Amino acid sequence: MDPRNTPGYRLHRSLTNLRRIETAGLDDADQERIEAAKTLLQNVSLLTQPQHSGDGDAQIES
Repeated sequence: MDPRNTPGYRLHRSLTNLRRIETAGLDDADQERIEAAKTLLQNVSLLTQPQHSGDGDAQIES
């Protein structure tokens, strides 16, 4: 099985690549964009990962 077909692979890969960017030489706007992208990917990662709390009855209010 190709590991690229596992759920969350591309998300994890994108976040890893963003973390590797050296932001010291970038202007403030680019640094802010990279930080915003990292934050968004982390939030999406938390939403897409199954919860390991053991509470399978959790419901989302709409």
